[in-house]
Order: sequence, then structure tokens, then C-alpha cells
Amino acid sequence: MTTSSHAIRAVGLQKRYGEKRALDGFDLAVPPGMVYGLLGPNGAGKTTAVRILATLVRLDGGRAEVAGIDVARDPRKVRRHIGFTGQFTAVDEILTGRQNLRMFGRLFHLGSARAAARADELLEQFDLTEAADKSTKEYSGGMRRRLDLAASMILAPKVLFLDEPTTGLDPRGRNEVWTAVRSLVSGGTTVLLTTQYLDEADQLAGRVAVIDHGKVIADDTPAALKRRVGGDQLEVVLEEAVDLPVAAQTVARVAAGEPEVDEEHRRVTAAVEQRVTALTEVARRLQDEGVGVEDIGLRRPTLDEVFLRLTGHRAERDDPAADATTERTEVPA
Repeated sequence: MTTSSHAIRAVGLQKRYGEKRALDGFDLAVPPGMVYGLLGPNGAGKTTAVRILATLVRLDGGRAEVAGIDVARDPRKVRRHIGFTGQFTAVDEILTGRQNLRMFGRLFHLGSARAAARADELLEQFDLTEAADKSTKEYSGGMRRRLDLAASMILAPKVLFLDEPTTGLDPRGRNEVWTAVRSLVSGGTTVLLTTQYLDEADQLAGRVAVIDHGKVIADDTPAALKRRVGGDQLEVVLEEAVDLPVAAQTVARVAAGEPEVDEEHRRVTAAVEQRVTALTEVARRLQDEGVGVEDIGLRRPTLDEVFLRLTGHRAERDDPAADATTERTEVPA
């Protein structure tokens, strides 16, 4: 397995839990210095894949390397090069932000002076200096998550695994975390991101792998994945549902495929290739026909639509209870 150009590489990963096949020939190749999104419906195997790569679960077959190190042969060495942030923050709310980071530094065997210096560096990097000496129970959700990210960066890992890092945060908190993640990547860290928010992958990820039934079924940039759905979408919302047949015929003249008609919302949607030409022609024809239009416009398909088209499922949040019963954590020696 050639790994010189990859921060993470997996070939043919297999993992079973009893009769359940969680991974069934899982392949992944993540270049260094980018955010790579891992998306899949509930039970697809993405959490199992991340746990194997982070040395928390033993693989049953295949091979994986992180930072050029074999995950199965030398898990201890892998752990010296990675960070991991789960869905729930691991900071102590009684301590201040500064005390939390110093504590983590000591747990990572840094000396007292180096732990203090590293804490100060991370507080500045994650824009937490002003709140450094406040108890973390006073922090907002976004601030606590940024502190959690800072703790995972104590040893400046080459690879950071983020498992749904913004679950439960409000929009402001999510934006704060996104800014922090972009800062990490600009500094050279490779991030493997699992997320239930498809717009999050769209915002952060340079590439996205879609996993279903333990296999990667698509691997490309977000823009290229969207093109698989049919490129730009022309959307017309009518004032009266009675005009839907006329609008559908009009849109069909410029569409790259059969228009979709949503009677409940009085909407006609179709993929188009010549986006501006299609928009102006449909608007003119509907006006000539005397059809009342409430709204008309062009939009690009979302990753949610791509996801649904590829998997036949909508993206769902992983069930932590299910994980506890089917994806046991096994830390290799």
C-alpha cells in the first residue's frame, strides 16, 4: 500500500460484530493538509471506520495506515500522531480554560513549564485568551467545543479525527468551531470529519466520501458530487396550483431531464444546463401565458440531495445507544 502521499489510507477494511458486517471492504485515501468529510446514513459504518483508524477498535481484515504508520502493527506510535474529538466535550467545568489545557498537557507528559506555555499558545490560537481564567461552566457551547479542540491539539497531531464536532451547537457556536477547524488545516493538520450536517461538510470539506453498508460508494469534491444530481436546478413556485401543468410543460422545454412537480408547494423543479438562458426563457414564456409566478430562481443541488440519490436514504444522526451495543470500543495493546 503506497502511503507517501496520504495522511490516512485504508484498503479493504473488514469489521464484524456478530452477524453484523459493519465494514465490508472499506477503502479510503486522504491527502495531507485538508478536511475530508465522511458521510453515511445511520449504521453505514463510518463510526466504526473512524474508531479503527484512531486505534480504538481492532480491524478484522484489510490494512490501514495513519501518518504513514500501520494501525494494526503499531497502534501506540499512531496515537502519538493523532488527536480525537468526540461528540461530547471532555473538559472539566470546575477548572478554568487555562487549567484544563495545563492539565491535559501534564497528562500528555509535558513538563510543567512546557504545559503552561502550550496552554497559552492554544488559548491564543483558538481565540480563548480573554476567557482563559474563567470557569468553563461559564463558557458558551461554541467556546467549550473550541477548548475541547484545543485540548486535542496539545501535541500538535498530524491527523485529527472529529466525530460530529458541532452536534447540539447553535449557529454561532457552529461558526466558531468551523473557524477553528479552518485554522487547524491552514497550519497543516489533516482532519477526518464525520458529521450529521451536510452543510457542514459542504462548508469545510475539500473532499467527501459517502459510505453505505460498510463501503465507500462515492468519493469526490462536494462540487463534483453535486454535479451527479444534474448540475443547476431551475425552480418555479406558482401563485396558483391550477397552472402547474402549463409551468411543467414550459420548464420541460429547457430542462436536461423530466421536471419534478410538487403540487403541495405549487413548485416545478428541473435540472438545466444553460442556466441563465433557461431562467430567462421560462420567465418570458410564463409571462406570455399569463401564469402568476410567486418565485423563480436557480440553485445548486445540496449534498443532502446527492446523499439521497446515492444511498436511497436521508442522512441520519448515529444513535449513541446503538453504538454502545454494536460498536464496542476495543483499545489494542
